[in-house]
Amino acid sequence: MMDIFSKIAAGEIPSYKCAENDNFYAFLDINPLAKGHTLVIPRREVDYIFDMEDNELAEFQVFAKRVAQAIKKAFPCKKVAQVVLGLEVPHAHIHLLPINSEGDVDFRKKHLELAEEEFKAIAEKIRNAFE
Repeated sequence: MMDIFSKIAAGEIPSYKCAENDNFYAFLDINPLAKGHTLVIPRREVDYIFDMEDNELAEFQVFAKRVAQAIKKAFPCKKVAQVVLGLEVPHAHIHLLPINSEGDVDFRKKHLELAEEEFKAIAEKIRNAFE
């Protein structure tokens, strides 16, 4: 049975797609800490990022780097943070967050509440910067 992230990558559950290729998929976090907060996942179901094969993990990081560069272009910031928690969903994933200070990476703080149109516009900005 597919987990929720696999269903998102397969298009069975709607998402705000930012980037994709044959092996990886990037989409907006629907509970974002900042505009541009994106999740990057492997299409292959693997629970723990460090259980990935070395070459797959390397490709995953390179794909995430390209997504991060697109986020930084779409949402100017000092850096794009990469956070791996992996406890919420049993599918390896990377959070990419545009940040200007370390305090911007506090998952306990209040998350943004955005309208669907805003999510669509954010995803489109990142997609356009990615291509």
